[in-house]
Amino acid sequence: MSRAALLVLADGRFPAGGHAHSGGAEAAVKDGRIQDARDLEAFCRGRLHTTGLTAAGLAAAAALGHDFTALDAAADARTPSPVLRAVARKLGRQMMRAARAAWPGADLDALAVAFPRGTHQPIVLGTAARTAGLAPPDAAHCVAYETVSGPATAAVRLLSLDPFEATAVLARLAPEMDRVAALAASAALEGIDALPAASAPLLDIMAEQHATWPVRLFAS
Repeated sequence: MSRAALLVLADGRFPAGGHAHSGGAEAAVKDGRIQDARDLEAFCRGRLHTTGLTAAGLAAAAALGHDFTALDAAADARTPSPVLRAVARKLGRQMMRAARAAWPGADLDALAVAFPRGTHQPIVLGTAARTAGLAPPDAAHCVAYETVSGPATAAVRLLSLDPFEATAVLARLAPEMDRVAALAASAALEGIDALPAASAPLLDIMAEQHATWPVRLFAS
């Protein structure tokens, strides 16, 4: 196992398209829910323990080698927003391109054949982690981190927030990321039916509203 592969996979410069998405932060900023670093921390914490936990479980399960089709169905069932389902598949396609270039392997090839139009991004990420020789907890950690780093990076652009403050938010949330990743990886060991299904209805509603905006900085 190459632990350094985790750094590559979690790097914000990994060309998987995440930089174009705010994780709901853009809509939250417009709605007045994020105005400063304190608000950003509360937003990221909520996202981490809901949709982040759910996505981390899917990634850990994919890294374990659970059935792709069953995982895709589980991801759909846990993503009530049509907009967010479409975003997850688009990011999955972009992750697939980057992952197959970085770590060519039979598992990624099989996933691409099974879902030519793309599956959910956490499933691709977990499969990429498996191909890179990483363990399920590594995949879960990667998802937990990107769940909060995306909105934090977006807030810097949306609010002209001090980057040092945004980074401090991520540092303060690090212990919680560890706990979420551990919980997600543990659930994945019990099977697909045991995967977390935590939701954030307000994120779903804001995503649907955000998609109707004629002008926006981020794709979601």
